[in-house]
Amino acid sequence: MIAAPFHAGERALQALAGSREQMEAVGSRVIRDFMPDQHRQFFSLLPFLVVGSLDAQLQPWASVLAAPAGFMHSPDVTHLRVDALPAAGDPLAGQLQPGATLGFLGIQPHTRRRNRMNGTVEALDAAGFTVAVQQSFGNCPRYIQAREPELAAPRAQAAPVQWLDRLDVAAHRLIGSADTLFIATAYPNEVSEGDEADASSHGVDVSHRGGRPGFVRIDSDEEGRDVLTVPDFNGNRFFNTLGNLAAHPRAGLLFIDFDSGELLHLAVTSEIIWNGPEVESFEGAERLMRFRVTHALRRPAALPLRWGDAQFSPHLAGTGQWNSGMRVLTEGR
Repeated sequence: MIAAPFHAGERALQALAGSREQMEAVGSRVIRDFMPDQHRQFFSLLPFLVVGSLDAQLQPWASVLAAPAGFMHSPDVTHLRVDALPAAGDPLAGQLQPGATLGFLGIQPHTRRRNRMNGTVEALDAAGFTVAVQQSFGNCPRYIQAREPELAAPRAQAAPVQWLDRLDVAAHRLIGSADTLFIATAYPNEVSEGDEADASSHGVDVSHRGGRPGFVRIDSDEEGRDVLTVPDFNGNRFFNTLGNLAAHPRAGLLFIDFDSGELLHLAVTSEIIWNGPEVESFEGAERLMRFRVTHALRRPAALPLRWGDAQFSPHLAGTGQWNSGMRVLTEGR
């Protein structure tokens, strides 16, 4: 077990939310430095893997790898082997090298199971890579929309990637109708000086967020930059994602078009809104995450998976919706 699984940012937010004492007792029991057999078997069943990485400018990115089930296996409790590599244009391609820290989310939407694993690339070859485990733990199934992925034939020729300084109409349409997003965050060594937490709490994390379609609100600021606001619902109180953002307020968001396989990667800066009229106006929100988009990457038909109709999480019954319409947000609000 890990003696001190939470870093300074996570501990600070746990204290602010009143869960610090509880998490101190629970964390070292449920966050492990190895993969239990159940998790090892689970990853081997999956046809895709969500991956968080960190580039040289300390910008987190969220990506996804897909291949026939069995492309991942755990040769022992402290390693995971992934027999897949990112395609050209995937932000992960530039970060995947020995010694790199990565965050993994193994998620099976149709059963609403998910497990997290963070680790370090130990070996890289022409077929894939091997990661040494730093942290391994389960997540609750709340807010996951049940949809089952099926592999589709990959395109004969990859469509060119598109870099966007600002979100266009198509990006707004995808984000505005989304019921799911993935978020990569990080606690880099560069911001952890003086933190006495276990070194395994440093690195990259990637997580899931879900809500009713349209749970991500799109606004603009006074300079015309795109601003996304996402409600943060009740969770496990670890504050892995928000703790990272408190210490290093940059994130990578990933939106998936479940019909076409298009991937939209966003690089954003963040702030956390703990209380006030906006939080109170969204039923079920305990706080809000606000993201200013710095740039975006669209990868048409990049994910060779297709999905059936979604069955929405029953936990969404206690959550609300945004009022329609775009607003202009002022700095510091």
